[in-house]
Amino acid sequence: MRVPLNRESEIPLYQQIEVFLRQGIQSGALLPETRLPASRQLAADLGVNRITVENAYAELEADGLVYRRLGSGTFIAPPFILSAEPGDKSDADKAWPEWQQDLRDQRRFPNLPMQAQLREVSGNTSVISFAEGVSDSRLCPAEEFRKVIQTVLRRDGIEAFSYGDRAGYLPLRTTIAHILANQGIPAHADNILITSGSQQALALVVQLLLKTGEVILVENPTYAGALDLFRSLGLRIVGVPLDEKGMQVDILEELLRDLKPRLIYTIPNFQNPTGTCLSGHRRRQLIALANRYNVPILEDDFVGDLRYDGRAQPALKALDPGGRVIMAGTFSKMLMPGLRVGYLVAEGPVYEQLVAYKRVNDLASSNLVQRSLEAYITVGRYQAHLRRACQFYRKRRNAMVAAVVHHLPANVRFHSPQGGLFLWLRLPEGFSSDELFPLALEEGVAFNPGSLFFLDGIDQGWMRLNFTTNSPEVIESGVKRVGRAIQKLMK
Repeated sequence: MRVPLNRESEIPLYQQIEVFLRQGIQSGALLPETRLPASRQLAADLGVNRITVENAYAELEADGLVYRRLGSGTFIAPPFILSAEPGDKSDADKAWPEWQQDLRDQRRFPNLPMQAQLREVSGNTSVISFAEGVSDSRLCPAEEFRKVIQTVLRRDGIEAFSYGDRAGYLPLRTTIAHILANQGIPAHADNILITSGSQQALALVVQLLLKTGEVILVENPTYAGALDLFRSLGLRIVGVPLDEKGMQVDILEELLRDLKPRLIYTIPNFQNPTGTCLSGHRRRQLIALANRYNVPILEDDFVGDLRYDGRAQPALKALDPGGRVIMAGTFSKMLMPGLRVGYLVAEGPVYEQLVAYKRVNDLASSNLVQRSLEAYITVGRYQAHLRRACQFYRKRRNAMVAAVVHHLPANVRFHSPQGGLFLWLRLPEGFSSDELFPLALEEGVAFNPGSLFFLDGIDQGWMRLNFTTNSPEVIESGVKRVGRAIQKLMK
């Protein structure tokens, strides 16, 4: 057997022999059950010590590529194939171990097929997408942020690559506390926990406060990502209906009394998907009920800053007399989704527990990103970006409302939101947004069917349209396409 050896290489000779034989086995050049030369013979042929060949064979044997037969020598091992158990399962099923096959019967994420279609659409430039859950990344100050990162690297050096404080970079937490104080929310850096986006913020709270089978109250409809999270943890999700003033708090007391939930999850500002805001009176009612029945509130304020009209209501956290509301916020929606920087605001023993859960979950959020975000925010760039973004998004909302009025049937129902990202629209009675979805894709436009956001997944003819991610001209064209798809559905 001719094995090319480079005696001047830093790679040991036994490794060179082992790599040569391994490549031959894996490529099929050396067939199963082929007998390899005896170690003494191969060593003599190659002019190396016999131990060198023995070490090479030992490495291959340890990986199951060769085997030794007593008195006969060393042979190429046949490929290892698990035998399938008898049964009538399909060939595709037989390819997976039984524990994986069992997972196919679990339906914790009923919306996966629809979500997979939406992910495919997001990369298709020929389709106008109203299905995104974020604002327009093209408005984000990427070049400014790049310069900030370079400044941080020069300033902080290797410190920027450390894990950092488990609760998050202290100057960033201090800056967030100042931002919240300007919104009427009393907060201190010691009560703020930096998370990897608001999704992790929600997960930490729910993992800490609830066990499998316990009840969580949510608005119905609500954020699909939260529903998937709650389902994944095996929680009993109970919905509270919405109207134009947000969660119908008047029916909440009976649920609190009868079901004894462990948490109330709410999006009081520009709710996802409906865009509604909880009225001031209901906010105070909610706080009072949560206090009376000893139930914490998780307030998801994912786009509270994006207000275009009307008067801002106080955050639930601002009305909290102390320790009853945990608030989740994020910078991902306003700046760049890939930043993955969110935060929690909490006081009391729950805060220390959340920090501990954060450490167990991922040790810490990116220190470099936190330091860069803090450096970007503190010189006023974030507030300037927020004002600029609100101007753009107000025009885009107006463009979508005008296009819906002009291009869609008159009996389509919707309310113009005062802020946020979404227009929540209902098709004429008896028509399905799930059935409309593939017709819309044929026309080159995508949206989120309302069934994604309801607890029971039933299609009630609602659809969610994001108006922030496209220019007014593209919005006009996209809504026209939706109108054509609706005409097809009505035939």
